[in-house]
Amino acid sequence: MSRKLVAFFSPGKETRFASRELAGIMNAELYEIKAETPYTKEDLDYMNPDSRCCRENADISCRPALEEKSIDLTGYDMVLIGFPIWWDSFPRIIATFLESNDFTGKTVIPFATSAGGGMGHSAEDMRDIIGKQAKVTEGMLLNGPIGKFKIDTWLLTMGIKE
Repeated sequence: MSRKLVAFFSPGKETRFASRELAGIMNAELYEIKAETPYTKEDLDYMNPDSRCCRENADISCRPALEEKSIDLTGYDMVLIGFPIWWDSFPRIIATFLESNDFTGKTVIPFATSAGGGMGHSAEDMRDIIGKQAKVTEGMLLNGPIGKFKIDTWLLTMGIKE
């Protein structure tokens, strides 16, 4: 049986809830990706172009510092990475996480929560960062109740269900 990790960034409660539910369904370990400087409500004001999230999104080279620099991924075959969708992709802190860890030989599966959109180009953006060291699959939005059937069906369609 392969070891699985659900790593997630959640400045609010939605992605945290989905990540915990997913980890339980998949019998996976859970790891929270935290910013060295936590995000405040004001930081997440998408309508304010001077807010932290807007400034980070506007700067493609931005890499917010992590509370923990890396996690030992040795022994994990599958790493599911969760995040809220920000401007059709993942928040820049996910890029920091991807660049701070070695995903060689892993299957990386993005998942997200969103207030009103799809996965956007998050899987492509992950592939651009990780390169050929890992297989990055298409992702899935996990808004609302998840359930084992939904997860099993999703994994089967990607050909990675054990």
